[in-house]
Amino acid sequence: MMIRRMTAWEKLIPSVHQKRIGGRIANEILMTFRAGKKYAKDISLYDPIGVDKDGETVSRMDVLEAEGKEVLETIILKQEIEQLYRAYEACLKETEKIVLRSRYGLFGGKEQTQREIAARLGISRSYVSRIEKRALEKMRRGFAEHK
Repeated sequence: MMIRRMTAWEKLIPSVHQKRIGGRIANEILMTFRAGKKYAKDISLYDPIGVDKDGETVSRMDVLEAEGKEVLETIILKQEIEQLYRAYEACLKETEKIVLRSRYGLFGGKEQTQREIAARLGISRSYVSRIEKRALEKMRRGFAEHK
């Protein structure tokens, strides 16, 4: 059995009511703790999570915005690549397609120099250069039209 000192409220309230009042107070405190647990796992997007190299605080929102931009840029890049391939198919003659495909290694091919392309097609290197320049200009216009 533990002997303890009586508090002021215990002196004022008869012992019959002390257990009931103490139980209610304990219950209220317990309910307050339980209510707090419900929100304990909640986090704010604006809470600081660290410091960048300039000494400024970084929040979750900053990180999410940066990731979102990268995702958006990736989607835009994929769309533009698809537009370029459509312009490639729609705007170019077969010789121009061969020159660009060989020159830039498109469709998984190996990149080749103008000399290598000229030797394979049996034309001069300067003519390959002109074909390449003309094809790129057509692609530029075709890309602008499909955009």
